[in-house]
Amino acid sequence: MVTDKSGPSRIIQIKDGVVGPREPRLRSVKARKITDYPGVPGPYRQIAQSYSNPLIMGPPICDELMALVQHMYSEEEAAIVQHLRPPLPKRAASLAAAAHRAEEEVRAILKRLVDDRGLLFSTGEGDKARYGLLPVVPGAFEMVMLHTSKEALTDWHRRFAELFGALFDTGYLSDYNQHRAATVRYLPVQQAIEAHPMALPSDRLEEILDPYTSFAVGLCQCRLTAEINGHSCGRALENCVAYGDVTGFVLRTGRMRKAEKKEILEIKAEAEAVGLVSFAVDMGLGLSKTTGGASCSCCGCCCDSLRLISEFSLPAAVAPPHFLPRTDFSQCTYCARCAKACPMGAITVDPRGRSYQQQPRRCIGCGLCALACDQKHAIRMEPTPNYRPPAAGLFPVLTQTAPTYLRNVWSAWRKHRT
Repeated sequence: MVTDKSGPSRIIQIKDGVVGPREPRLRSVKARKITDYPGVPGPYRQIAQSYSNPLIMGPPICDELMALVQHMYSEEEAAIVQHLRPPLPKRAASLAAAAHRAEEEVRAILKRLVDDRGLLFSTGEGDKARYGLLPVVPGAFEMVMLHTSKEALTDWHRRFAELFGALFDTGYLSDYNQHRAATVRYLPVQQAIEAHPMALPSDRLEEILDPYTSFAVGLCQCRLTAEINGHSCGRALENCVAYGDVTGFVLRTGRMRKAEKKEILEIKAEAEAVGLVSFAVDMGLGLSKTTGGASCSCCGCCCDSLRLISEFSLPAAVAPPHFLPRTDFSQCTYCARCAKACPMGAITVDPRGRSYQQQPRRCIGCGLCALACDQKHAIRMEPTPNYRPPAAGLFPVLTQTAPTYLRNVWSAWRKHRT
């Protein structure tokens, strides 16, 4: 049974006795032109334009983006970073020439922005290393806020969290969620499918982790940001996990601590016990058996990928689930425990009117509703028809996601222009 420790829900409301989701938040971002900021130094305006590129799911030029960019970089850093154009990275020598700075000085600044701040990414080594802009999210946000303890946060990190929160709350990501192009895949809570004959290895975290020997764990960036911004659900923070070769960078830079597989599974079990659900992302897109991936334990009230569904009603951000709840109404008492447990607000129950309604497009197939129905067992998880297992390999992933991703990019580009 799942224990609810979330406190007052930001997702679920009880109105006239009916338990269901709150009204969706509306997109509130106010797009502006770069010429609306004549007082902002040129390098910051150029960086803001780079971050607004639809190819990296950027927000339109707006007050929130401009404030975030000016906080992210010092003037010295901005003078260099302004010459980066996503999605292609550049070598330090090229950036040094463009900025009229010594290459050694530029390389030191770039290394700091990669290793210490987490604002840029790098590929290659030595003179062949290339540096590029990470998208605001997913990318820079996660790397900036990924830590092993809250004590590691500086005033700079806290202000970043505040400014990022303001940008996210505008709902600008709705521009990229008109069509489903999702690679984030949530796993069903293991208790809900433990004896189901149709469960796949890709449904079980333990089997996903089996091929790997290196593991790391850190704090959930979303709940940490929510705590800084004063609206955390209070659930545990240390359950963001990396596995495989990708642990090298986060361990080297101190963003995560080393852990063993047994501890990882215990952390995940504790997370499920308080109503958190875990995703699994293949960082290597199937190209390498050792690259590995990441898995965080999320809530619908703090975690950004789920907030797109629970607050903005944008289900395109998450891959279709393998399992969906099926309700036996001959056993249902309309107690609404399932509706209260759902992290997505996908269920509406009227106990007095004895009505029950599901919104399948909001459902991530986590099974928390089935566990909440622990007396009558009126809900069971059943596989969805024509389910397509997660793609393994770069070409299958691109085949599945590229067409709708490009449709979203085109839609966002047109909206940003108007």
